[in-house]
Amino acid sequence: MAFTSARMVLNIGSAAAALIATPAWAQVEGAPTPTQAQSDDNTFADAATQNPQDIVVTARRREESLLDVPIAITAFTGAQLEANGAIDVTDLSNVTPNVTLETSRGTNSTLTAFVRGVGQQDPVAGFEAGVGIYLDDVYLNRPQAAVLDIYDVERIEVLRGPQGTLYGRNTIGGAVKYVTRRLGDDPTLRVRGSYGTYNQADGVVSGSVPIGGGAVKIGGALARLTRDGFGDNLTTGQENYNKNIWAARGTLQIEPSDRLFLRFSGDYTKDKSNPRGGHRVIAGLASGAPVLRDVFDSRGGLVSPRQQVKAYGGSLYAEAKPSDYLTVRSITGWRKDDSASPIDFDALPAVDVDVPAFYNNKQFSQEVQALVDTGKFNGLVGLYYLDASARTVFDVRLPGIPAAAIRSLTALTFGNVYTDTVAVFGDFTYDVSPVFSVSAGGRYTWDDRTATIFRATYINGGSPYFGGNGTIFGAPTSDFRGTANFRKFTPRASVSFKPTPDHTLYASYSKGFKGGGFDPRGQSTLAPDSNRDGVRSYQEQYDFLDFDPETVNSYEIGYKAALFDRAVTLALAGFHATYQDVQIPGSVGQLVNGQQTFVGVTTNAGRARINGAEAEVNATIARGGLVGGDRLSFAGTLGYIDAKYKTFIDARGLNVAANRAFQNTPKWTFSETLAYSAPVGAGSLDVSATLSYRSRTQQFELRTPGLDQPGYGLFDANIVYNFDERFSLGVHGKNLTDKEYIVSGYNFLSQNPDTGNFNRNATTGKLIPTLGAEGTLTAYYGNPRQVFATFTAKF
Repeated sequence: MAFTSARMVLNIGSAAAALIATPAWAQVEGAPTPTQAQSDDNTFADAATQNPQDIVVTARRREESLLDVPIAITAFTGAQLEANGAIDVTDLSNVTPNVTLETSRGTNSTLTAFVRGVGQQDPVAGFEAGVGIYLDDVYLNRPQAAVLDIYDVERIEVLRGPQGTLYGRNTIGGAVKYVTRRLGDDPTLRVRGSYGTYNQADGVVSGSVPIGGGAVKIGGALARLTRDGFGDNLTTGQENYNKNIWAARGTLQIEPSDRLFLRFSGDYTKDKSNPRGGHRVIAGLASGAPVLRDVFDSRGGLVSPRQQVKAYGGSLYAEAKPSDYLTVRSITGWRKDDSASPIDFDALPAVDVDVPAFYNNKQFSQEVQALVDTGKFNGLVGLYYLDASARTVFDVRLPGIPAAAIRSLTALTFGNVYTDTVAVFGDFTYDVSPVFSVSAGGRYTWDDRTATIFRATYINGGSPYFGGNGTIFGAPTSDFRGTANFRKFTPRASVSFKPTPDHTLYASYSKGFKGGGFDPRGQSTLAPDSNRDGVRSYQEQYDFLDFDPETVNSYEIGYKAALFDRAVTLALAGFHATYQDVQIPGSVGQLVNGQQTFVGVTTNAGRARINGAEAEVNATIARGGLVGGDRLSFAGTLGYIDAKYKTFIDARGLNVAANRAFQNTPKWTFSETLAYSAPVGAGSLDVSATLSYRSRTQQFELRTPGLDQPGYGLFDANIVYNFDERFSLGVHGKNLTDKEYIVSGYNFLSQNPDTGNFNRNATTGKLIPTLGAEGTLTAYYGNPRQVFATFTAKF
């Protein structure tokens, strides 16, 4: 009787919530909302009619119904992403609550990721990501080449909240899992071609074939992705914001029996897009160069080294089932990427703040897991190992001092970081009764970091790393090698209550941490002489350059449901997190021995607290309203974050928490999709429109006028006609209102440390540059309006 009453209350409350919540957890035709992975032949309508209990994800490293997982998670199938013209993983943030995924400033394929206020936008070696990116369960240790293009994908899962137990270090904000397609039993061939504005021309060919009676399958995909620039570099003549990518994947899949599965995968990407130049939002302070009218035009003169990104890697996934209740897995991964980037910070022809850079990363990882499933008890234990290296080298080229016969100044930064990580972990779930289950787990991590940092100033030429013939000026400003060892235990626990198979309530606790290290841009010669002996000892340099891990303790309650014969699906979550030892990487222009230079300033600023809520819902509004078999659906998401620093100690030793905000974290994120699907002739027509909104966003913790983005909305639309199960033709529109919005930027202007207002010269009234002569306040923008058509054929 008590359970009957509980069910009645849940149904009434859920119905009310479905009417007021904004959507996105379940499925809607034409909308990039979460669902189970689909086969290549499934249409969008097939996905929308799936039983929610069949929506399968692997957030807890085992296959489970999305309805049952006590984690806030959004999943997108490959079919949905294709039907909506999704280009790369950054498109997901428009329709996922409290998530920011964007291309990093001055790059074409480096990812900046924030989830629930936690993340990292600095790609320099030594700084760790706050959101883990996984390609077929292999963790990508560095953000370079992590803006993954969407092709040959089965699904993408976005996990929100710390995932420290099952996914380890650097998933303190959450995780994004990119899962490629498994090969099927039948020969397949898929061809997809797109053409659109800005001469966008994309082609993807993928296929697979079984051999040897089907126990062995071979598959692959080849992608050619091109687009003219959204603007031009008026100095070099190159197109700006263009795209020029070759990518390929290959897979060898072996299944000698239903108890053994082997998958060898390899991928390669070469990005030869031009350097991405920024848009100055102020006139040149020295040259008077005016602000350009087109925000996608630039005037930077730096062209060396030639812009190029190469990323490649391979993995071996092995799964054995020696018994019905035991599964053993091995996941081996190796990856390498090399980037050459000429970044013209000041975006003007003269050498002012010009930064040629190399990023070179390599990693090997090995993970083994043992899973036990006895029905009422599910358990997983595992061991993880990572051996990784990350090298960053860049010059900061500045104007010279003619009076001192110095034609140019160059500040070299060399950072080489080795990471050695070992972790053991376990996660266990026990069904106390048919309606109540408890879960607990933990991970212990040994994280060792060794950094080599070298910094020096060259005059009358650049450093030898970039072919320069400058003369080293004085002694090196950093010549340091240090090792740090970190040990962390990250537990999690949850309880779940399922009064009916279609309702899940849960409460959970989880802890995550992001690794500490050394700031490769720091200058050891600036270390304080704490004992006043006139010598900066090794320990004083060590203490000055190092920073500690940061940790998050997160508490979450949630409710997931499928209602009204599964016509409505709903997911609600509320969370509270305490954030300790928050890492704040930064860099400033500074005078050292009377010379302008570039200095890293990284601190564990203090502590913060994060409160928030999320809602995702999908509803079938009507069926058969206009023609038999048609459907009108609504889906959407709502995210809210109230994130506040409680302690933030600045360079003056003052607590300025009241004047600091979380970067890249809008208070509100919202999306809604209205979609209509109907049979037309022998096929079907899917039409959808999506409105997404993000409230005001700061680029840095301190308010930065000119770069901080006010709230804005984007409008996308799609029309897809499926001729049959083999052929489809779609037209997709992105940012149809052509909204201009800033996603990142650089600032090297003097600011009031409390208000963020720019300081001005008392005599001239001009802004005051802290690096270079022109003043750097440079913005990078999200994509303008794009319209393109896509034809897909399956054989």
